[in-house]
Amino acid sequence: MREILSTSTETSPTIYGLTIDKLTDWVESVDEKKFRAKQIWDWLYRQRVQTFEEMTNLSVRIIDKLNENFIMNPLQQVVVQESADGTVKYLFMLPDHMMIETVLMRQSYGLSVCVTTQVGCNMGCTFCASGILKKERDVTAGEIVAQIMLVQKYFDERKLDERVSHIVVMGIGEPFENYNNLMNFLHIVNNDNGLAIGARHITVSTCGFNPKKIREFAHEDLQINLAISLHAPNNELRSSLMRVNRNAPLERLFEAIDYYTETTNRRVTYEYIMLSGVNDSSQVAQELADLIKPRNKLSYVNLIPYNPVAEYIKYERSAKDNVTKFYDILKKNGVNCVVRQEHGADIDAACGQLRSKNIKKEVLA
Repeated sequence: MREILSTSTETSPTIYGLTIDKLTDWVESVDEKKFRAKQIWDWLYRQRVQTFEEMTNLSVRIIDKLNENFIMNPLQQVVVQESADGTVKYLFMLPDHMMIETVLMRQSYGLSVCVTTQVGCNMGCTFCASGILKKERDVTAGEIVAQIMLVQKYFDERKLDERVSHIVVMGIGEPFENYNNLMNFLHIVNNDNGLAIGARHITVSTCGFNPKKIREFAHEDLQINLAISLHAPNNELRSSLMRVNRNAPLERLFEAIDYYTETTNRRVTYEYIMLSGVNDSSQVAQELADLIKPRNKLSYVNLIPYNPVAEYIKYERSAKDNVTKFYDILKKNGVNCVVRQEHGADIDAACGQLRSKNIKKEVLA
C-alpha cells in the first residue's frame, strides 16, 4: 500500500474558517480586547505564520486559548504534480483522511488558484471526473481558505516575491450546494486587511442545479464574477450531458441568470466544454449563438478543450478545426467568446482525476 503520512484527527475547527467579525466575537468571548482580533488576523494573512506561538505580540493566555479552540492548517499535502507549463496540481488530505484537489495556474495576469468546495460531487455531469466519486461531505470555509494558504506557503518558504492574485471556485463539487461555507470563504479572502484578493479577481462557477441560488447570489454585497457551466444550448442535449438540467432546465436557469444580470449589471461567463461529435457542430454553434445573443451585452462564452477522462471513453476532444468553426459562428453572431488556454495537459488535468486515481490506488493496494 502506498504510504501516506499520518494526519491529525483533531476535531477542533481551523481558525481559517472565521471571518473577521466571527474572530472578533470569539476574542471578546474569551475576555480579550477587541483589537486582538485584528492582530491575529494580521498574523494569519499578512505574516502568514504557521503556528499560534509565532504570534509574538499576543499573551501566553490567548495563545493557549487559540490552541485549545482551533487548529491552524487542516490540510496535508499528499501528491503534487507539476506541468511543463507551470501548472501545479495538489492532492490534499483533510483531517478525516478524505481527499481534495487544488490547482495553481500561472496566467499572464498573475497566479490563479482553483479551489474545491466538496469532497466528491453529486451533480452527475457525464463528462466530468469530479463525479466519478460521489459527494461525501461539504468542505468547510476554513478548509477552502487553507487551500489558498498552502499554495501561498510554497512561495513564502522560497522567499519568492509572488502571491496568489486570482481565485476560481471551479474545483470538485458544486459551490452553490455549499453556499454558506462558500460565502464565508469569499468574505475571508476578499478582506482588505488580509489576503486582499479583489472581488473582481474571483470567479464562482455553478452548474445551475438550483436557480434560486443564482438569484440569492445577485444580492450578496460582493463584486464576485459568476460563471455558468452550460455545455449545451438546448434541453435535450444538456440533459444528456448534465443530469441537473432535468430538474432545472434552461428556461428556469436563464430566468435566474437574467435576474442576476438585471440586478447586478455584471457579466456572466458561460463555460462550454467542446466534445467531439456531441456538442461541437455548426448547428449547435448557431443554437448557442441564438441563446446568448439577446444577452450578449453581459455575456462571455469560454470554449474549453476537453481533458479526456479514462472512465468516460465515449467522449473525445473536439478537433481544432471544429473548435475554430464553432468560434467563428459565435463571433459572426456578435457573441463575445474565447478559446480557453489549456493548463496542465501533461498531468491529471481533468477536475477530480488526481483524487479518483489515488483513491483507487488505495483500494487496490
